[in-house]
Amino acid sequence: MEQRIDSAANKKVKLAASLHSRKHRDKEGLFIAEGIRLVEMAASSGWNIRYGFYTPELLKQPRGKDLCEALTKGGVSLYEVPAAVYQKASATDTPQGILVVAEQKKSRLEELPAAENPIYVVLDGVQDPGNAGTIIRTADAVGAHGVILLKGSVDAFGDKVVRSTMGSLFHLPVCTDVDVKELQAFLTSQNLTLYATALDASAKPHFEQDFRQGCAVVFGNEGNGVSAKLLEQAVTTYIPMYGDAESLNVGVSAAVVLYEAIRQRRF
Repeated sequence: MEQRIDSAANKKVKLAASLHSRKHRDKEGLFIAEGIRLVEMAASSGWNIRYGFYTPELLKQPRGKDLCEALTKGGVSLYEVPAAVYQKASATDTPQGILVVAEQKKSRLEELPAAENPIYVVLDGVQDPGNAGTIIRTADAVGAHGVILLKGSVDAFGDKVVRSTMGSLFHLPVCTDVDVKELQAFLTSQNLTLYATALDASAKPHFEQDFRQGCAVVFGNEGNGVSAKLLEQAVTTYIPMYGDAESLNVGVSAAVVLYEAIRQRRF
């Protein structure tokens, strides 16, 4: 931990700062994980970490010091930086004093783990980073077998998405930039039922659906919902509402539906 960088013009600092842009994340295949908890999870999950920065203040915390020592023992190059240099690479308003540059780990549909009656979560045009991260976190909590982000959805490795997952990004397979035809072929090959949250004449309440079979549940764009192409082949379902609210946040909707699915499967 004796390595030190004092200039914001350093190549490693500039690379880390560039990763706040999706264009550069895609080009480099890298992303930022920031904060003690996220870095701990990235390290314990075996993701490949290129290097990291920490501030001197971090070492005053026993947990922060232990983390730096564990990363160093694991072969990660860590650099002590002054607060001003750290801020150049950071994306948070109240940084915790440690961030790492890690390699993205993207799964392909054919690489998703084999399971009996799996359940997958599909994001169709979900744009809000907080919503996407929350849904990934919920999918992890219910034991889903993977999350599939269709083209047009937010970048799973964006700063706010990564933080919103609270580490769940490191726990389950995430497929990104999947097109509708690829998804349809995957569903057919795996004999999976596609459920979509939508209000139409044939839709049934979510608690009347049978989520015990192998399935995928798609949640749509915050404003436009699930795309027409997917609705054509999906079993539509909705969450009953009895007050005056016009709709539920997509992250909340995902939690309601997925916990009904897990109730059926587990209880």
